[in-house]
Amino acid sequence: MTPPLPLAPSAAISEQRPTVRIRFVGFWDGFDPRDNFFTRLLAPAWRLDFDSPPDYVVYTTVGSRRKEFLAYDCTRIFFSGENVGPDWLNCDWAFTFRHDSHPRHLRLPLWVLYADGRALVKPPTVDLEAMIAAKSRFCAFVVSNPLCQTRNDFFHRLSKYRPVDSGGKLFNNVGGRIADKRAFLADCRFTIAFENESFPGYTTEKVLEPMLVNSIPIYWGDPLVGRDFDTTSFLSAHDSPSLNDLVERVVAVDRDPALLATLLGRPWFRGNAVPPCAHTERILDRFATIFTTSIDPVARRRSVARSLRLHRMPAAVASIGHRLRRQMRKWSARGT
Repeated sequence: MTPPLPLAPSAAISEQRPTVRIRFVGFWDGFDPRDNFFTRLLAPAWRLDFDSPPDYVVYTTVGSRRKEFLAYDCTRIFFSGENVGPDWLNCDWAFTFRHDSHPRHLRLPLWVLYADGRALVKPPTVDLEAMIAAKSRFCAFVVSNPLCQTRNDFFHRLSKYRPVDSGGKLFNNVGGRIADKRAFLADCRFTIAFENESFPGYTTEKVLEPMLVNSIPIYWGDPLVGRDFDTTSFLSAHDSPSLNDLVERVVAVDRDPALLATLLGRPWFRGNAVPPCAHTERILDRFATIFTTSIDPVARRRSVARSLRLHRMPAAVASIGHRLRRQMRKWSARGT
């Protein structure tokens, strides 16, 4: 699913904004390099020039275009929404999900691109009875990728208690793929919100989307998810010793309306405040630093590593590792 966009900049914005020659390459299908989360965020402060040779390239490494950034020797800014960290032999700045203290890295997990964090700040009073009454179904599951064995296993375990409604490509049991994911989740008391992989800091839209419609996430993926979200408001596998224990926790909440209301009454965010990683001012400040800091781009530096073309090795190793993990998950899925 393509992340929604921030609001478009006002037509009244002054044309006296400084010009930034920038390009976006290597992103996922459906990504518009001229109209996206970043361009909407930057446009009020800078006039973005997409047609001139760029001074800055924002890139990611997914799909068939993952090496496209190597054609540019200007300042490179890496963004990763997937479980891939920055490769400092090839990038000058980075925005990723990782809790990384590198001075040119800023944490920006993928979930931030999907909604304004303020939408998850709960008001002082909530009609919990009406919220619960609106939930006509038990649990949702909307997944296409079959390669996460932990997720597949949990779906089958929970389904032994009560049928889980699967509206995606995987294990579909509702007569076809759903057209409106959030409307589908809104009908359910719970949503299985497992990531494709587990890694510290790696939090995508999977935990955020059920929260937006007050469906309690049953989450697995980022063991540090509690740094951004209040884990007392949902059911985290990282607070359970086993998947069976997690199933038992879901059953307990499902059978106890008071316990269900308690979870729904708690804030999604820690302290009911948008976490720093989702503050747009913080992201803009980092871009301001990037655009005003004079550096010798890594792509132009002479070094033994670049002379021996070793700068290409991290991307190659990461690609091989990704393919090996994917193949192992395929073999694991076939064995079940």
